[in-house]
Amino acid sequence: MNQGPTSPARPRPQQLAAIDIGSNSFRLEIAELSKGRYKRVDYLKSTVRLGAGLDAEGMLTDEAAQRGLDCLAIFAQRLQGFGTRQVRAVATQTLREARNRNAFLTLANEVLGHPIEIISGREEARLIYQGVARLQPSELPRLVVDIGGRSTEMILGHGRTVQSAESFRIGSVSLSMQHFPDGQFTRQAFREAQIAAGAELEEALQLFSRAQWREALGSSGTVGAISHILQASGITDGSITPQGLRWCIEQCLKAGSLEALNLPGLKADRKAVLGGGLSILYTLAVHFDIEIMKPAKGALRQGVIFDLEERLLAARNHRQPDPREAAVRELQRRFNVDMDHAKRVRERAAWLWNGLQPERPRPAVGDESALELGWASALHEIGMMVSHHDHHRHSAYLLGHVDAAGFSQSQQRRLADLALGQRGELSKLAERRQDRRLMQQVLCLRLAVILHHARTDLPPRVARLEAGRGRATLLLQRRWAEQHPRTLHLLEQEASLWSRQGDRELAIQLLG
Repeated sequence: MNQGPTSPARPRPQQLAAIDIGSNSFRLEIAELSKGRYKRVDYLKSTVRLGAGLDAEGMLTDEAAQRGLDCLAIFAQRLQGFGTRQVRAVATQTLREARNRNAFLTLANEVLGHPIEIISGREEARLIYQGVARLQPSELPRLVVDIGGRSTEMILGHGRTVQSAESFRIGSVSLSMQHFPDGQFTRQAFREAQIAAGAELEEALQLFSRAQWREALGSSGTVGAISHILQASGITDGSITPQGLRWCIEQCLKAGSLEALNLPGLKADRKAVLGGGLSILYTLAVHFDIEIMKPAKGALRQGVIFDLEERLLAARNHRQPDPREAAVRELQRRFNVDMDHAKRVRERAAWLWNGLQPERPRPAVGDESALELGWASALHEIGMMVSHHDHHRHSAYLLGHVDAAGFSQSQQRRLADLALGQRGELSKLAERRQDRRLMQQVLCLRLAVILHHARTDLPPRVARLEAGRGRATLLLQRRWAEQHPRTLHLLEQEASLWSRQGDRELAIQLLG
């Protein structure tokens, strides 16, 4: 475990922590952000090689899982005293692939004491660029590359804006396991590894062509390791060039094996993945005409911290939107959502949600459940673009699979569950009935959809929801209910459905 200077045990409120659960290494970064300045407080790293623990069936082995849990236990000790909103943990390609990831996450969440989010490849790329752009600002069009253990991310950006981002399922761990499994270096192995890397990256040739960018930066471990070798060997000043990469490959061939390889600047924990990393970098340099690549200052973990800061600022200052709101608006635009109706349903669902929280009449700062309900309400009809019939099922599929900046895969699945549950039988959510919070969200969304089924505005206080022991009561203004018998009929049907299939009873009560 590599470790930087240790800070006091009790964290300051402005300290934020990011955990990067990568395919090769696990990293914990603690930082303080003040007036736009980033100050590292502590940094822990462990070479876990989680990605090397995926077997042929895509299952994470017990040994690899235990290595990960042991590392997270150390991180948990360092994070004692940190509040839930001060920490964000993200997992990348290995857990995106692992078929038994849920079993690992159940244990990992308990050991760490904080929820772990699996993020998509494009979300990983976005966060990588955010870390680089904030710590190494520039107005030049940029290509940023991050070669991880089992994936490679490529991002085009200008300033702080991501213009294109893609993730490719090839990395230093996976390529080394496939083409250098016995630790032997041969020209044939390097040639085959470069062909494999080129085949995976070929579809990106136009999108990331040389005409699109002015400078190339490499983020994270592989680029940093090779940069150190080139600098320590006096080949370059740390810049990565095609000539420098060819020199590194020749040194590997001269050594013939990992055991015999002894390069200045090469750390022991990087030896096993050097062949794959070199093959990917050389393929990138040749195919994308990268004459010089400089190591970047930022990486995924810093991007996570900056993103977490933006969420907290939005929660404290309601005039500043949560960064995920931009993704919601983009999805509404892309799928041609009826914006007026989405706003009606969202506001009504939020009003009903507040009624179920008697201990706090206004949503708590950073209440993720309230935010999720709002986003699901705003996007509940995106499936209409596919088909009006069973649009809730189309909405659920899209929300579970679309790329949405800022959202983890687990949070998108939750939004998908809400969209699926917005109408129809509740039996399809039978496996989620024990999740009381989710069922509260479903109740509020369903009632909001019914109240606005005619797609018209309603008086703001025409209905409110109250919580009771094992039940919820929808309080309606009597005069309005009598003037809208069709809506009342639908609400009474809904109450009957909850009594048979829901996790609580729903009563309808007329007032006045």
